Amino acid sequence: MGSKEKRENKVIQFQRDASYYFDKGTLYFQRHRFEKALVYFRKAVELEPQNSLHYYNLGCLLSRMGRLQEANRVFKYIVEELDPDFTECIFLKAINYGLLEDFEQTEKLLRQYLRVSPQGEMADEARELLLSLTDWEEEEFQETAAARDDGPLYRDLLMNTTRKELKTLWDEDEGLRQALYRGLFQWDDELKERIISLFAGSGLEEGEGALREFVKNPWIKERLRQVALLALKNMGNTGGLQAFQDGKIKEVKSRDLPPESSLWRSEWQRVLECALKRMSRCREYDGGFFDDIRAMWLDYINTVYPRVPRIQKVQTWAAGLEYCLARFHFLDITQREMAERYGVSVSSVAAKYKEINEALSLEKKAYQNVVSYLSSLEEGKEGR
Repeated sequence: MGSKEKRENKVIQFQRDASYYFDKGTLYFQRHRFEKALVYFRKAVELEPQNSLHYYNLGCLLSRMGRLQEANRVFKYIVEELDPDFTECIFLKAINYGLLEDFEQTEKLLRQYLRVSPQGEMADEARELLLSLTDWEEEEFQETAAARDDGPLYRDLLMNTTRKELKTLWDEDEGLRQALYRGLFQWDDELKERIISLFAGSGLEEGEGALREFVKNPWIKERLRQVALLALKNMGNTGGLQAFQDGKIKEVKSRDLPPESSLWRSEWQRVLECALKRMSRCREYDGGFFDDIRAMWLDYINTVYPRVPRIQKVQTWAAGLEYCLARFHFLDITQREMAERYGVSVSSVAAKYKEINEALSLEKKAYQNVVSYLSSLEEGKEGR
């Protein structure tokens, strides 16, 4: 036998089993490299098609990627074909249907989850969401669907009621109390903002409780969530607040919110939404970049407040913000390319980049991150 054949016989073949692909997928998921994670999770499913946990991770990843219908098909398959006791899948399906604005199906699934798993891990969240969608557990206050559409009846009252008058009406008028709770979730945005403002300035404990429930709801507009969070801070909440963010209910630190008396403005939200929408059409970004640009914009508003920017053209600020993100991560994108993407001038992108960079010292932080990373690599070599 030749020396080459001997060497080949000594080679031990590395078996890549399902756990290998599961671990690799999890690693990429944690790094927000979702497309790569998807490849590995699907391979784990292929190798162990009866393992419900592999399917569950696949479904959660698809949900995070915004592929909600696909995710729900995976969750349905788990419960109906693999593991009927994996009831968290029912709850996650409900969340996804809510994000798809199919609230009838959402309510049905939340009730199903609580029926089969009343003490389940997500039972408290399911009850809170049902309460925000319906008058669940408050049967004595049920009205007909027509009677609930009473926003127009209260519009004039809300628009012309002072905070002092609200306290008096709150004590005297039970119908108003029920209407304001319901309106916070069901009426138009103008009335919702008015309710938030009235609750914020009234000092009513019940109003604060309603706002706390409001910010945990997955289906409210992000701008209104920010308005309510800031209202809660201005009511004296100095610690942590629970709010729905990044697909789950998590702790939000009051110190990370803009200063008191500031309310999250619609034009600030439009800048962020414009940037996120354009980024979603670009393959060079994974989930981590979307988190970064949200944090960068909020950090900028916090830093310059109360000298907040005057936003005349949303696309200009969105282009400047995305260019800041690209520079921070050393992406190969020029100001001219960014300007063409948004249909704005190169000089305007440069001006907005300069403004944001000066406020946040982005270039300095970016290079500090590189130095820190290289230092950690050197330390690792020395340790070996």
